[in-house]
Amino acid sequence: MKIQKLKLYTNKLDLEKQFYSNTLGFEILESTVNHFTLKIGWSELTFEKSEKDYKYHYCFLIPSNKLNQAIKWMEKRVPILDLEEGRKTQRFESWNADSFYFYDASGNIAEFIVRHELKNAIDSDFKISDVLCVNEIGMPTSDVKKMNNQLQEKFGTKFWKGDPLRFGTNGSQEGLFLLPNYNLKDFWFPTSIKIKPEPFSVTINNNDQTFYLEYKNEEIKKYS
Repeated sequence: MKIQKLKLYTNKLDLEKQFYSNTLGFEILESTVNHFTLKIGWSELTFEKSEKDYKYHYCFLIPSNKLNQAIKWMEKRVPILDLEEGRKTQRFESWNADSFYFYDASGNIAEFIVRHELKNAIDSDFKISDVLCVNEIGMPTSDVKKMNNQLQEKFGTKFWKGDPLRFGTNGSQEGLFLLPNYNLKDFWFPTSIKIKPEPFSVTINNNDQTFYLEYKNEEIKKYS
């Protein structure tokens, strides 16, 4: 599965635009008074203006050999979150992945991740245009198994790894829905951001088919 387009909502649109375009240097594809869209590798990330303050967790994929270079590059521009004992990176053994975290301008928890099994190493020094895609989006739910089954039935995506009760994942290493049960898991790691089922829309490609869906009030709406 690949995430082609992701739309999130923010009540800090101008700050978010400045953060992603000026601070980090992503290319802006489109910009109006109500939204802007960024080029993130093969993905597009849009922030749309809202009155309400939403909090998301999402993740970007970077080349598998560029974790340390990316941290050094990012630390010059944005604080990287400290983990236990002052660590900057988190190892996920069962995923064969490593990542680090930072806040965007809206206070969302964002992440850069390397997935070693994808074998997408590059030779050049890390730069922001090397970010490959939007790789994950949080889809909190009160019933992980039910949500996973809906995704599978509507879009043909599969349960990947995790716990079908507390925290599961749906998709593939190229693109994942994160499915935490917010009744059993309170906060987005490694923060105190409360896990809530916030609205978003996303266009995915799975098995050479493209789907557009909206997620709101824990319901998935599929559009052709």
